[in-house]
Amino acid sequence: MAKSSSSNMNFRPLHDKIVVRRDKQTDRTQSGIYLPEKAKDTPKTGVVEAVGTGTLNTETGSLVPLTVRKGDKVIFSSYSGTEVKLGDQELLVMSEDEILAVIED
Repeated sequence: MAKSSSSNMNFRPLHDKIVVRRDKQTDRTQSGIYLPEKAKDTPKTGVVEAVGTGTLNTETGSLVPLTVRKGDKVIFSSYSGTEVKLGDQELLVMSEDEILAVIED
């Protein structure tokens, strides 16, 4: 179960769902030029805040745990997940199959 940092709100994603905190948008280029709102690209990376219990294997009836873990830095497509607001945090809830890759340091 994950706890929102700004309130006492707890949340727990179900089954194969994952809660991701999207990385912040950059407001200027590497050379220091400030970007207008329309020019900013929505980040397609984030950090996993919480994961569900896994998926059910229909053949055996056993629970298959998810491969991503809390704290993993992940890449996802532009239209992945559903945006939700919990307290003052804006998060994405998505299925594990919407994750394209885990970034390993």
